[in-house]
Amino acid sequence: MFRKQLSQGIRDLFHIWMEEFRATLHDQGVLIFFVLVPLAYPLAYAFIYTNETVRDVPAVAVDHSHTALSREYLRKVDACPDVAVVRYCADLEAAKQALKERQAYGIIYLPASFGDDIAQGRQTQVSLFCDMSGLLYYKSLLLANTQVSLAMNADIKTTRAGNTTRREDEITAYPIAYEDVALFNPQNGFAAFLIPAVLMLIIHQTLLLGIGLSAGTARERNAGHSLIPVDPHYRGTLRIVLGKSLSYFMVYVLVSLYVLCVVPHLFSLIQIGKPGVLTLFLLPYLLACIFFSMTVSVIIRNRETCFLLFVFTSVPLLFLSGISWPRSAIPDGWRYFSYLFPSTFGINGYVRINSMGATLSEVATEYRALWLQTGCYFLTACWVYRRQLHLFLTANR
Repeated sequence: MFRKQLSQGIRDLFHIWMEEFRATLHDQGVLIFFVLVPLAYPLAYAFIYTNETVRDVPAVAVDHSHTALSREYLRKVDACPDVAVVRYCADLEAAKQALKERQAYGIIYLPASFGDDIAQGRQTQVSLFCDMSGLLYYKSLLLANTQVSLAMNADIKTTRAGNTTRREDEITAYPIAYEDVALFNPQNGFAAFLIPAVLMLIIHQTLLLGIGLSAGTARERNAGHSLIPVDPHYRGTLRIVLGKSLSYFMVYVLVSLYVLCVVPHLFSLIQIGKPGVLTLFLLPYLLACIFFSMTVSVIIRNRETCFLLFVFTSVPLLFLSGISWPRSAIPDGWRYFSYLFPSTFGINGYVRINSMGATLSEVATEYRALWLQTGCYFLTACWVYRRQLHLFLTANR
């Protein structure tokens, strides 16, 4: 008897799997989220940030010193790859007008006392005004001016030291030798920093939207607006949850391979993680995303509802992950709230594995958390569908 029930349960499971897979292939809306969006969105983001850093940011200069040193300073800033001095203005008002007209994104101001102060051994200053509508503009302008000022400071100290050997000049210029090495992001690029997190979030959000859309379609088509169709194979909670999740999982194994392996390779992004470690990490992430999406899909009443409820969550989830803003600076309440979403642990674990070469033991916290979420959301998905099945059977007695 048990074997017969087990055999029937397995046949029902595979029937549900095939029905869900067939419904996915014939639903254009679900196909858009399961196929088109994962194919197109990573390419769009990667194309936008493919240059990694901002170069030749337009800037205007106001030189009231008119000395050889002031001209040398501006010439060196203009020679930096990050900044291009596009115009020299007579005063600050003309420079401000250039910013208002978007001819430049920064003003470099050298006071009249610039050359005299240096000649007389006094400290001088250079003022930098930036258009803060784009933080990357500010970063480029600040770094270029900082590097030039440090280099000219070293030259001035060396000239005044009266040294007799080159070695003495080196020690005078840089008493403490330093070397700046950017770990895991040698170009200090935006793409290498942001795109890996976005790729993981795309998997989370497209699953959420696709499964939500599928649930809305089921409610519109099924009798009594139920998630459960009139089909004798759909008479067990476990077989329903496993059959549906198996269908989604098989689709997203291929989608994840493309999003997380092919796209970074196409745009030469950092990929130093071991394939085996990445595969083991993605297993609980996909399962947690699927069961989480199946759980929350119970609130979807029609196809349009999922757009209203889920689309806006993409940006907040990216912020809550701690990638764009340090997790230590996120208030405790929001940090604990972020633990409800698989994307939080998935993003942090994937970035450390793929971009930093972490092993599975080094992302053990995220890995265990994803398995815990998988178990919890599997139970909640079973509870949701058990309740739906009970309501369906009660209504059809």
